[in-house]
Amino acid sequence: MFGISSFCLHHEPLDVALDRLSAVTDLVEVMDDGAHYFESTEPLESYSCRYAVHAPSRSINIASIHEPIRKASVEVIGNCFSMAGELSADVVVHPGYFAWKEEQEKALRQFRKSLAELNALAEECSIQFYIENMGNWDYFFLKSPDEIDHLGEFGLALDVGHANLNHCLDEFLCLPLCHVHLHDNNGIDDSHAPVGHGSIDFGPVLRAVEENNATPIIEVGTFEGVLESLDVLSRMTCG
Repeated sequence: MFGISSFCLHHEPLDVALDRLSAVTDLVEVMDDGAHYFESTEPLESYSCRYAVHAPSRSINIASIHEPIRKASVEVIGNCFSMAGELSADVVVHPGYFAWKEEQEKALRQFRKSLAELNALAEECSIQFYIENMGNWDYFFLKSPDEIDHLGEFGLALDVGHANLNHCLDEFLCLPLCHVHLHDNNGIDDSHAPVGHGSIDFGPVLRAVEENNATPIIEVGTFEGVLESLDVLSRMTCG
């Protein structure tokens, strides 16, 4: 039932991560960034896993007020969509940010422009993509549910840890969900802790996953923490 993000092994080469993850799950969300950035699907095709892809996010910004940067960011994600299409994989995308409060409205217009372009690219590649809610970091879009109506039409990838940081997880759980990142924290730091090591009540989260037929992905910071979370969550669903 539960997929696992390669984030837990992001310091290891992608093939090493896939070797370990494919032994414990049949669904891997590949963090297409850092050591796991891939320029072709070949490294993934030798495994029998199903895949989701987390699009590059650390060095791009689809809400940039600088048009060349915005366009290049969309192009990078478009390349990710193309490979995801070959893998029949859904894609998670970050919404972008504004560098100065005074730029927020212009950045929002840029985000909407990027979203329209990404919708067209996703249709060309025959894939689904979802926008992920952000944590308690200044200037990022989509930190709370009340922003959704202002951003446009998209499927939501709910990151429960990020929602907990902004004290609005219950409100997010009332929305239609497509994809869910599962990790824990104390409501202060984005620690990506194992399930049960923070303040999140995962009972309502799992009910929302089931009600929405959403895809649950364990996005914990260590492989050991992933195994612990997998055990806890599996017992909760069986109970």
